Amino acid sequence: MSIKHFYLHIVFALCSVICVAQVDRSHETFFDTDQYDLILKETAKLNRFIASLPKDKIEDISIYGYCDDRGSDAYNKKLSQQRADAIKAIFSAQGVPDSIIKNSDGKGELLLTRLDDITNEIQRKLNRKVEIIVSIKQPRIISEEEEKTEKELTTAVEEKRYKSFSDTIVKGDRILLENILFKINYSYIRGSSYKSLRQLAKYLKEHDNIIFKIQGHVCCIGKGRDAIDLKTGKRNLSVARAKFVYDYLSKNGVSKKRMRYEGFGSKYPLGGDTKLDRRVEILVTYVKKPKPKKK
Repeated sequence: MSIKHFYLHIVFALCSVICVAQVDRSHETFFDTDQYDLILKETAKLNRFIASLPKDKIEDISIYGYCDDRGSDAYNKKLSQQRADAIKAIFSAQGVPDSIIKNSDGKGELLLTRLDDITNEIQRKLNRKVEIIVSIKQPRIISEEEEKTEKELTTAVEEKRYKSFSDTIVKGDRILLENILFKINYSYIRGSSYKSLRQLAKYLKEHDNIIFKIQGHVCCIGKGRDAIDLKTGKRNLSVARAKFVYDYLSKNGVSKKRMRYEGFGSKYPLGGDTKLDRRVEILVTYVKKPKPKKK
């Protein structure tokens, strides 16, 4: 193969990956305080976004409404839903079929990430929004490692193939942290779960030969996407939940060298009660041989 043909081959391969990879297109539109009707400027931006979409290739659309932190939970939940419904109506008026709008949900308030007078109003302005995610129909190419991970996770979920820490733990085992449950839409656990988290830290300190990954999951989001962490406003809730456990274990004596964390969005629901899908699992990646005891 000539140098020229070699480079052409590389370029073609790269283009194939880029051109066929799945793409989500997103847009955010913002609202005035206590309003769910768009101002003209935001309406124009949204119309341009809709006009730019390849209508024949849209697989589905998800619309999520939010509010700032002022107002009661009930008020913010209602207003965020009204905002999502208003955006859905604009899509429908533009000829987008309701059948491909899979989600149109009000998520309530987004919390302030910094508490100072200078940035509070800026944050609140950015939190009064609707997030729109459009999934375009395109083939998805994944690496061999991703394919292997997906196959293992799918099989583990389907077969309910989990161990407990009372079993003999070996490489490849998965432990479902059943009693560590997260608050809906947030990356922190319910108060009743701290007892289990303390027990987990104690076990892992006593068994310091176990190397592992902490894997976060969320529920109820289409296409396996991740959810938004209402504490930060970022769409990385499964990662944030795994990191919450990682940070807790690190602060309580478990070496960071032994663990990693990652998130899988909503790709792998367990089925049944959705609260169980707001979960974290442990994947054992290596078990060191115990050191011989000194005589």
